[in-house]
Amino acid sequence: GIAGSVATLLHDAVMNPAEVVKQRLQMFNSPYTSVLGCVRTVQRTEGFGAFYRSYTTQLTMNVPFQAIHFITYELLQEHLNPHRQYNPRSHIVAGAVAGAVAAAATTPLDVCKTLLNTQENTALSSLNIRGHLSGMANAFSTVYQLGGLPGFFKGVQARVIYQMPSTAIAWSVYEFFKYFLTKHALEKK
Repeated sequence: GIAGSVATLLHDAVMNPAEVVKQRLQMFNSPYTSVLGCVRTVQRTEGFGAFYRSYTTQLTMNVPFQAIHFITYELLQEHLNPHRQYNPRSHIVAGAVAGAVAAAATTPLDVCKTLLNTQENTALSSLNIRGHLSGMANAFSTVYQLGGLPGFFKGVQARVIYQMPSTAIAWSVYEFFKYFLTKHALEKK
């Protein structure tokens, strides 16, 4: 648990700025035309802190995502593959379903993180918000004002569709190498 938490802290510390840049480049009518140009403009106009504005939200999303993901995978393996043998079909199905469940459950946090990362001007100006949003509570309040409860689940289908093959592939590759390396080690003995 500690290793997983530290890994998530370090991973998100590196990836959060990259996510900010990616999301700003993906915005409709984005004023940014390149990665370097986006980094420079954000640094100059909003400061270094803009790259970490959603860091706590990212952590708050990733820790539950991973917990739900691993628990769901293990529960499904208990039912689909109770003898825990190498079974690519069970690994793919359990991985895909685990990713889908975790993605759907954490979508509200992802919506808030995206709002914090992009500081979507159209959304903020529609609520007469000047300056920049900061913090999860502020993001939750703003998302609710903009779209009510359904606003927290914008993009849930795309998020689930994205995560299903990602987690299915990750688990099937992990289980394959676990099987391959274990089998290889036993054959050497």
